[in-house]
Amino acid sequence: MTADPILMLRDVSVRLGGRKGFLQRTIPPVQAVKQVSLDLRGGEILSLVGESGCGKTTLGRTILGLQRESAGDILLEGSTVSGLAPEAARLARSIVQYAHQDAGAALDPWWSIGRTLEEGLKIHGVGNASERRDRVAAMLQAVGLDATSARRYPHEFSGGQLRRLALARILLLQPRVLILDEPTSGLDMSVQATVLNLLLELRERFALTYLFISHDLSVVERLSDRVAIMYLGRIVEMGPAKDVFARPTHPYTRTLLAAAPRLSGRRASGSSLVRGDPPNPALVLPGCAFFDRCPLAEAACQEAAPRLESVAAGHEVACYRAFIEQTASRSVLRHA
Repeated sequence: MTADPILMLRDVSVRLGGRKGFLQRTIPPVQAVKQVSLDLRGGEILSLVGESGCGKTTLGRTILGLQRESAGDILLEGSTVSGLAPEAARLARSIVQYAHQDAGAALDPWWSIGRTLEEGLKIHGVGNASERRDRVAAMLQAVGLDATSARRYPHEFSGGQLRRLALARILLLQPRVLILDEPTSGLDMSVQATVLNLLLELRERFALTYLFISHDLSVVERLSDRVAIMYLGRIVEMGPAKDVFARPTHPYTRTLLAAAPRLSGRRASGSSLVRGDPPNPALVLPGCAFFDRCPLAEAACQEAAPRLESVAAGHEVACYRAFIEQTASRSVLRHA
């Protein structure tokens, strides 16, 4: 892992809706991502975690350029790629590729695997027909499939094999950053383990950096170097995976970890922290988005949204109460 960030986000926000849609009905605007800042260092695995609808996939699509940010800056290898024209943006973001959650939907059912994989190389003008076929065969073997798979069609593969094909398709373009959107969802446990081991192997072999989007905490804990917890479009906690899982600080993070299934069938203490349902994301209210569901909420939490503050080395939390508690705890330890 290198110390220099390969990807930097600075106060990135994404606004969806606010326009006329089907049958000329106005779609209510939603602030799907709110002032997200993070760095992704070369060679690391940063996991983005949160419940459905929190903005994880929208953020991933925005980094890739499929969704336009409404505010903030995105930098790749030190160069700003936000706000560029479509063609310039495509060239500038060529080092980033996206593995969709539904691997089968990313493959044309009427095309053979070989034709599908070669298409990206043809678009980018890579090699002649013979060279492209050789590269496809080599990449299929790199992801654990036989070169003869190029003659088959998507419906002839299992779910785990489709994940491998999706990886082969994007790795042919030699990216440096992969955005992996729920790459193990819907797979049996044994197949999940195989896919995760393959991801680790490919990271070493091709010097890759991963932004790993998931809600499976067991997978996140096993795979990640760092974890960013997202709630209603904001990052509420971020830090080394070991620290976040061992010492969750934000009330929402504690709730997520307490609710995770365990083999004993018993939930960890703190599972009753959360109350109520998530608020309507279309309603823009001041203060912390978790205010209505947090048992530790105070008056200040409703006045202004807290920013990420450091509570330990590399560990940041957006919570007034948590920051005060951590500061007081460090003060006690210094004077003990």
